[in-house]
Amino acid sequence: FQYLKRFDQGYNLDKFCYEAHSVEGSPAECLQQFLLHCGITDPSWAELHNFTWFLNIQLRNCEASVFCNPDFVQDTLQGF
Repeated sequence: FQYLKRFDQGYNLDKFCYEAHSVEGSPAECLQQFLLHCGITDPSWAELHNFTWFLNIQLRNCEASVFCNPDFVQDTLQGF
């Protein structure tokens, strides 16, 4: 949710990193973001669950990767 919210607001996500147990927004805002970004017009709860599960895994892997660390890659992969 935090990544999607910042993406919609136009923030640079290269330096953003999720902090465990940090809470932002309301459950309604969270659901609205998921519905907006999941890519399915009328998703079921299972489809929303799969979307959030997959997104979470991908973002966690991205945060853990040295190749996605802006301090490591400097400006060589700007916008990647």
